[in-house]
Amino acid sequence: MTLRTPLCDLLGIEYPIVQSGMGGVAGPDLVAEVSRAGALGIIAGLNLTADKVREAIRAVRAAADRPFGVNLFMPDQLRPPVDPATIPDDTIRAVQGTLNGFRARLGLPSTSERPPAVPDLIPAAFEVILEERPRVFSIGLGNPEPKMVNRCHERGIQVMAMVTTVDDARTVERAGVDVIVAQGAEAGGHRSTWSKPASVESVSIGTLTLVPQVVDAVRVPVIAAGGIADGRGLVAALALGASGALLGTRFVATREATAPEFQKKALLESEAEATTVTDAITGLWARYIQNTYTAEYDASGAPVLPALLQSRAEQDIFGHAAKEAAPEWFPMPTGQSVGLVHDLPGAAEVVERIVREARAVLDALARLPR
Repeated sequence: MTLRTPLCDLLGIEYPIVQSGMGGVAGPDLVAEVSRAGALGIIAGLNLTADKVREAIRAVRAAADRPFGVNLFMPDQLRPPVDPATIPDDTIRAVQGTLNGFRARLGLPSTSERPPAVPDLIPAAFEVILEERPRVFSIGLGNPEPKMVNRCHERGIQVMAMVTTVDDARTVERAGVDVIVAQGAEAGGHRSTWSKPASVESVSIGTLTLVPQVVDAVRVPVIAAGGIADGRGLVAALALGASGALLGTRFVATREATAPEFQKKALLESEAEATTVTDAITGLWARYIQNTYTAEYDASGAPVLPALLQSRAEQDIFGHAAKEAAPEWFPMPTGQSVGLVHDLPGAAEVVERIVREARAVLDALARLPR
């Protein structure tokens, strides 16, 4: 039974499966393997300089003569990045005071300094994408203005934007994007909004209800994201009217993913209830495996700094955790589909398995009494 949808024709892929462009996870090896298997791999451009973006694109192109994409992380607070000097002294003291309590327990030196500025990487990285012309420019946490979309179209690049609400879906469609990813609340990592809401509840609509509403509201193909990790999830997404599914957590637990091995192990040992939504890691709302760091920072009542300045303030703690392979102090973006992930295969095997499972589900549905 065929799994071909309009998304496959639009993006030049064999199967309507997209690998999320996850920072710290989606490097060239993972992307190339996914694309070679007939799905769409997406390079994570988060925190990459323009040269590193170019290097990653060329590495994928050398390894896989198949369509792939590049994702940029573009919330409003990074366009341009917030100047640390503008943050009130009281906020810095409260944040560093809380972090110093953690540092003392980990044997790290305390500090009261402002975090270093977040480099303004987006404009130069976007120019590299235009020059290198991958099949897809993927936007996480960003509202692409029509000029940006038009420049991509002039170079034959399709534009994909992720949203968490119907209103945002209508907004990016007006900007001219080719594909919209409807991100349900179950998804791991950042909630895909370009401005941080005061409460995460307003952007926490479940996949099952969000996807058909977005499908009904726009005319471009919609990809479902959030809580999908196998062929059953792909078929469910198609039944909701989506043209495909985007998976993140499932691809973290693959041999090619660049996540630390201790993070992959923690993922394999976790169930859906192990995750939490917090702004304590980057300053923006995101879903992670709950650990000592997230639980205690949230419980402290300390404020958080603007986008990525929070994580730069914490970098010594996270760096120490990585060196010591200490998952209780390391950020591990993970969706609620983690309870469906129990092994560590290659990425191509993941794609092949999802296709095989989806076909089996469709065949079983076709045999149901009418």
